[in-house]
Amino acid sequence: MAIIDFKATKCRHCYKCVRNCEVKAIMVRDGRAEIMPDNCILCGRCLQICPQSAKTLVSDLDKVKQMIRSGERVIVSMAPSYMGLLKYRTIGQVRAALLQLGFEDVRETSEGAALVTAEYARLLEEGKMENIITTCCPSANDLIEKYYPQLTKYLAPVVSPMIAHGMMIKQQLGAEVKVVFLGPCIAKKKEAQDIRHAGYIDAVLNFNDISRWLNDEDIAIEECEDLPFDQMDPKVNRLYPVTNGVVSSVLATQKQADGYRKFYVHGETNCMDLCKSMVRGEITGCFIEMNMCSGGCIKGPTVSDPSISRFKVKLDMEENIAREPVADEVTAPEIAAVNLHKVFMDQSPKDPVPTQEEIRHILAMTGKNKPDDELNCGACGYPTCREKAIAVFQKKAELNMCIPFMYEKSESFANLVMETSPNIVIIVDENMKIMEYSAVGEKYFGKTRAEALQMYLYEFIDPVDFQWVLDTHQNIHGKKVSYPEYKLDTLQNLVYIEKENVVLATFIDITKEEEQARLDYEKKLDTIDLAQRVIHKQMMVAQEIAGLLGETTAETKTTLTTLCRTLLEDSGDNGGK
Repeated sequence: MAIIDFKATKCRHCYKCVRNCEVKAIMVRDGRAEIMPDNCILCGRCLQICPQSAKTLVSDLDKVKQMIRSGERVIVSMAPSYMGLLKYRTIGQVRAALLQLGFEDVRETSEGAALVTAEYARLLEEGKMENIITTCCPSANDLIEKYYPQLTKYLAPVVSPMIAHGMMIKQQLGAEVKVVFLGPCIAKKKEAQDIRHAGYIDAVLNFNDISRWLNDEDIAIEECEDLPFDQMDPKVNRLYPVTNGVVSSVLATQKQADGYRKFYVHGETNCMDLCKSMVRGEITGCFIEMNMCSGGCIKGPTVSDPSISRFKVKLDMEENIAREPVADEVTAPEIAAVNLHKVFMDQSPKDPVPTQEEIRHILAMTGKNKPDDELNCGACGYPTCREKAIAVFQKKAELNMCIPFMYEKSESFANLVMETSPNIVIIVDENMKIMEYSAVGEKYFGKTRAEALQMYLYEFIDPVDFQWVLDTHQNIHGKKVSYPEYKLDTLQNLVYIEKENVVLATFIDITKEEEQARLDYEKKLDTIDLAQRVIHKQMMVAQEIAGLLGETTAETKTTLTTLCRTLLEDSGDNGGK
């Protein structure tokens, strides 16, 4: 199940999470980041630094509410960091507030820490391990199992306080009881699902979840009654969330001195530097408290309140928590009842490794043909160009993540367009100052690019359309504009670019087309005139023919009439004889 939810629609060509992920557990596909679960150690850094909030933590809050509504017996195991993250007058008020939400009981994870401390003290007393690295931080454990598996032999073979407490609660109250861990860590969600100890923690909430729930129920912690915790007093083990807290707990619990040097390391970079040093064999005989969060659990990845100072919390907790151990007679029966042993193993990702030739080929695809071309700027998120090339080979990264290469490519494309386009390209600002001017403009306006970039548009053409586009933010497409003084006819497209508040114009030379159109029009006029003359002549001929036909018809009529009359007269004379 996913622990960090990814909203692809908000992520685009940023790479900030890649740059800030120390183990490079984020791949980029189609310009968007994706978390690789097998590589991720759930430090939560990407969650904290994402500028678009494209990554969010999947919450178990609804799951927990459903447990309570369905009548389940639900117990809270609350991390000791609550002492620095929640506002209260007495710690009993915190317990009372959570009980009002419907939990059967609220207990401190520090109870489990007391058992873990006792196991650490035993390992120190035995002195069999060359180095001992604490295993309270699941992100630190993942770091070693995945990226420095040769150091797993140094991990204390002990479960974390959260798992130890879950075991203790279920041993005491029954396996059917639901245990909900409450803390500032997101890696605990994955640890709860680990098959090596699955089933002891049924859900994981963070303090943001619980604060939201309390607000929804209108419960104010500082107004609740004081209901003190009635189970084991974890005493010094409440210091686990602050730096050196584990070491302090172990020192207070030990019965005798040991030969180990003790120190703490916190923060991803520092933890990785230490691991590298241990791989080189430079660290021996040490008990090391390792925590991936800088400043300890107090500033875990879900702690977003900027008013919380890890320095103040550390000072306050160290001042208020006595360095008193939990008595052996209290921890021994609990340790005997549960199995706190944990086996750590090599879980390193099995990524394909490219050959040197394949790396060089990928580098060449981004213009890096020799070592001097490798800027190693880190803009893509990888510290060196070679590491980025390896990531490309492993399909974790894309070629276009190289910012200098893409910049040069875009520059070359822009220059190519400006230099080779047959059309005039002009960009002007709100003052009609020419910001860009294609080289072909000199052919038409007699101004070189260098000259034009020092001029205003109105110095050689009418800017009225440009001004209209700037004022209205509306574009003009396919408008014919003639410049008789330059013997130039153009088809113009003017576009407003809001981001820069400029107008981009392209002029297409249609002078020949317009001249041809004029010639065609004149030919049409000549043809029409000729047709008119032919029609006129035809009409004249027709009229002449009609006149001649009229005269002939009249003459024929006269002749025939005379003939008929003569015939009639002849006929009359004969009849009289």
